Amino acid sequence: MSQVGHDGRPLRVAIIGAGPAGFYAIERLFKEKSLTIEVDLYDRLPTPYGLVRAGVAPDHQKIKSVTKVFDKLAAQPQFHFFGNVEIGQDVSVAELRRFYHAIIYTTGAQTDKNLNIPGIDLKNSHAATEFVAWYNGHPDYRDLQFDLSQECVAVVGVGNVAVDVARILCRTVDELAETDIADHALEALRHSQVKEVYMLGRRGVAQAAFTPAEVKELGEMAGADVYVLPAEAALDPISQESLAEADRGTMRKIEIVQAYAGRPLTGKPRRLILRFLVSPEALIGDDNGRVCAMRLVRNELYKTESGSLRSRAVDQHEEIPVGLVFRSIGYEGVPIPGVPFNERWGVIYNEQGRVINPETHSVVTGEYTAGWIKRGPSGVIGTNKPDAVETVECLLADFHEGKLPTPDAADFTAVETFVRQRQPRYVNYEDWLRLNEMEEAKGAALGRPRVKFTRVEEMLAALGK
Repeated sequence: MSQVGHDGRPLRVAIIGAGPAGFYAIERLFKEKSLTIEVDLYDRLPTPYGLVRAGVAPDHQKIKSVTKVFDKLAAQPQFHFFGNVEIGQDVSVAELRRFYHAIIYTTGAQTDKNLNIPGIDLKNSHAATEFVAWYNGHPDYRDLQFDLSQECVAVVGVGNVAVDVARILCRTVDELAETDIADHALEALRHSQVKEVYMLGRRGVAQAAFTPAEVKELGEMAGADVYVLPAEAALDPISQESLAEADRGTMRKIEIVQAYAGRPLTGKPRRLILRFLVSPEALIGDDNGRVCAMRLVRNELYKTESGSLRSRAVDQHEEIPVGLVFRSIGYEGVPIPGVPFNERWGVIYNEQGRVINPETHSVVTGEYTAGWIKRGPSGVIGTNKPDAVETVECLLADFHEGKLPTPDAADFTAVETFVRQRQPRYVNYEDWLRLNEMEEAKGAALGRPRVKFTRVEEMLAALGK
């Protein structure tokens, strides 16, 4: 292995998943100036960026500017992109091992955790992940339908994704029309009848997962008032006690929510109601099998023996009339065929990013993981950077110790020929940049950041594939 890593015989790495974790892994690899490293980045969509494109809310353009960093990495001559190539469908992991010294899986957490309550499968009950992907123009979700004729909506969860969903439901059409929201979603939201949105947290204000910036933004919407019950904004004794160890962010979000509790309504057309210490017990359906109400139970906080804070139900119940429900209680990863996967945790079996065989507890030589598929869905986009760096440090250590495998055909020409045979319509990064230019040109004509392609066939047709 000592002969690998120079211009004549570069260290070849495949990265599966073109989201932030994948690009941050590339960034760390390319900083290793003592080695010549080539990276091939794979994604099943023709478009890169993962959740930056398909998950970050359209009214958060500043966050999406991180793609400029990704594009600079992609401009390096030792980088190649294989978009529109699905691992397990077009090519297998076993086949890729023939071409690479190492493979890093960065496929993220693509599905939602379900809410195990009666009525969760009624019509108009959805995963928040589906709604987010729909309004962001993800090709897998663009044809979904959401019943926005309902006046009252519940969003279960108080993390940043739940906040995004609530905010998009409450935004005015004029606010949304300045973003890169998908055209089909903009048109549907133009005719929305939603007047009241509930956000429901099972624990208290101090434990809410949203960030101060996200919850502050809710109070700045042009067409929606924010309302919080004063009793639910107040801190219970256990939360008060925990403030001694609270960070500045926690204190700030408590201040913001408590300010909403005393804020007068101004008569805006929509109202967003933040609720705390409540959990859905059941969804109630009408004669047509659609959600028409939600039964809630009140919670109280308690400390476990280990000192962690938990919530438990008390004997207080209420019912709220809602016709549309989005659950936002967490993401889960999806298994990659041929890669060890922990179904319970929704992640790849790993130790510090090294993939582990769960039966033998031994390292799977040359295979690594980073991002949400490594650690679970936690943190923000930037959190993936140190996570990816940790993984790449393990890869480099294994390289220097001679622990990486020796592939049969470790050169780009060989893998490109192979991929072209399996998926003739693969998309390279130059193709993506052309698509990007088209989207931005359409957007510029309308005073918007971009108008997205939302179907794979449209993208391929635009590229002449």
